[in-house]
Amino acid sequence: MKQFFSFLSKNQADIYRILLFVLSTFLVIYLLPTGGQFKYNFQKGKPWQYENLYAPFSFTIKKSESELEAERKNIRDNAIPYFEYDEQIVTQGKDKFEELLTTSYVDSLFQVEENTIRTVGIQFINQLYRFGVTQEVTRYNDDDLIYLKKGNIIEEITFAQITHADEIPKEIDKLITQKKAESYGDLLKILLNRSITPNISVDRKLTEASIQSELDAISPNQGIVEKGGRIIAKGEVVEGNTYQILNSLQDEYQSIVWSKNNHFWLVFGYAMLVSLVFLMLLLFLKKYRTEIYANNTKVTFIFFNIVLMVFLTTIVVKLDANYVYVVPLCILPLILKAFFDPRLGLFVHVLTLLLLGFIVPNSFEFLFLQIIAGIVTILTVSELYRRANLFTSVGQITLVYIIGYFAFFIIQEGNVFSMQLENFGYFVLAGLATLFAHPLIYLYEKVFGLVSDVSLLELSDTNSKLLKELSNKAPGTFHHSLNVANLAEAAANEIGANAMLVRVGALYHDIGKMENPTNFTENQLSGFNTHDELDPKESATIIIDHVINGIEMARKRNIPDRVIDFIRTHHGTSVVYYFYKKEEERNGSANIEDFQYPGPTPFSKETAILMMADSVEAASKSLKEPTSSKIDRFVEKIIDGQMEQGQFLNANITFKEIQSIKKVLKKKLNNIYHLRVEYPE
Repeated sequence: MKQFFSFLSKNQADIYRILLFVLSTFLVIYLLPTGGQFKYNFQKGKPWQYENLYAPFSFTIKKSESELEAERKNIRDNAIPYFEYDEQIVTQGKDKFEELLTTSYVDSLFQVEENTIRTVGIQFINQLYRFGVTQEVTRYNDDDLIYLKKGNIIEEITFAQITHADEIPKEIDKLITQKKAESYGDLLKILLNRSITPNISVDRKLTEASIQSELDAISPNQGIVEKGGRIIAKGEVVEGNTYQILNSLQDEYQSIVWSKNNHFWLVFGYAMLVSLVFLMLLLFLKKYRTEIYANNTKVTFIFFNIVLMVFLTTIVVKLDANYVYVVPLCILPLILKAFFDPRLGLFVHVLTLLLLGFIVPNSFEFLFLQIIAGIVTILTVSELYRRANLFTSVGQITLVYIIGYFAFFIIQEGNVFSMQLENFGYFVLAGLATLFAHPLIYLYEKVFGLVSDVSLLELSDTNSKLLKELSNKAPGTFHHSLNVANLAEAAANEIGANAMLVRVGALYHDIGKMENPTNFTENQLSGFNTHDELDPKESATIIIDHVINGIEMARKRNIPDRVIDFIRTHHGTSVVYYFYKKEEERNGSANIEDFQYPGPTPFSKETAILMMADSVEAASKSLKEPTSSKIDRFVEKIIDGQMEQGQFLNANITFKEIQSIKKVLKKKLNNIYHLRVEYPE
């Protein structure tokens, strides 16, 4: 048991990566669609690349979505509406007419008997209410059929047979003319207008139920392909009905393949493919990004982003596959480039798209557009901390999407007339969503403790609280740090290292000297050296402690670990040589470990550059009457000495790059001292 726990302790980093690998694979498999993959890849408008295809089994030909939508529209456009007939209003109208007539009729005023007027009025009301009166404004034409519902009886009539409320005065005038009732026409008009009210209204609930019943009855199929029937021949263009038959075969194949009997095998197949993708990522990190591979936080960050993109795409596809291009996948290479490097960003982007190929429709078109957009993202966003660069990149990404989609549409449809403009809106939305990269980067920095170029830009501000404190407490050290920052930045640009990171590391590398600023010669203004009265060991301890003090100070101020690495490594395991020799002269011998920095040695190009620039800049102050040749020899001596001590063995830096750094440092120092090349006499 003890050996087992010892094994776990020694290999906990590898065990964590294995668990992360398994968990990520499981999550992606869970998000993948529950269906097998069709073994043929085809595109509308392109030739069939395989041998003649015959139906492996009988299956129905499904209607396309456009055909189904046309049928639905036709049903709604031609649906016969239902109108509700209210008998009670008719009865109330007659009663009201008779009541008004009784109270309004005076024998001496009219030559016609009351019963005659009553008979004419009631006949007119019955005639008007034969099919009813409505006051609703509708879209129906006179010839359109409608269903009139009287209680439990439904009658089919034309819309023209219904009287509209606005037409009642006109109908009354016609009645008066027909009955030659001019003598009592005014009374009849008043009584009928007050008695007749609309009694018909559209029964929208019943109408919609009828329409829905017809919609539900639509058949999704339009025919059958018998087993053994030829579907398409090699070289034949995939279009029209053939394209729909192939889609139907693909859907049927996937539904048949995904069954209880072979569920295990399908999951096993998906597991192997997804595992291969994540395995390629780990192998890439182990071989080409060793520093990232050794950092489980960074590996977790990369895996998390891949699973997140798969999750978002899956959700969108399940809601509506038409919105798949709204998912801002270009954020992934953008964020990885901000925290790591462009090559890793593009590599992870491509691997993620390989996984998404199982999920999205038209996978070839999707992969093509997204890979091109990812490449554009990597190539265009050079400095993410510059806001204009991100906006320019978003515009270019959107343009690439639009051009690519336009080209695919022409290839597939052969024209541009049926193109739907709203599809271009999806690409614009995807581009705008890419702007979310900035707040997402900030969130990731807080959650995962990573550092982006945006944060480095903020840290490089010399008016920040910590650097302002350094300039006040240790002005000589601050000036030295600025000079080192300029030298290191120029050297980093020369060999393609992260110049912004090197500059920030240089600005903060000596903040530990604020603890005892007068113990360092650059801050001794009076000419009095405190080390003259101290034991060499004690002096060496004070000098060495500025590294430890700097690390503690940086952690208290929440300086990122990536910057603290420069404080930790800028002296490596070198020796405080001056006090070592002083101790040796005084006692005849000295223990080198008492005068040696604790390390570690630089483990990246950037930290190695800072060590060279720091040593060269500090030592250059001791040059008396500097000349170009003196500076050249001086730079060569210092950096060669560091190489002999093995300070750069873990820094992943080449001899060629070191030579380039030497060249830049020589040039910069010559400029600082305003020297020219010495010409022979």
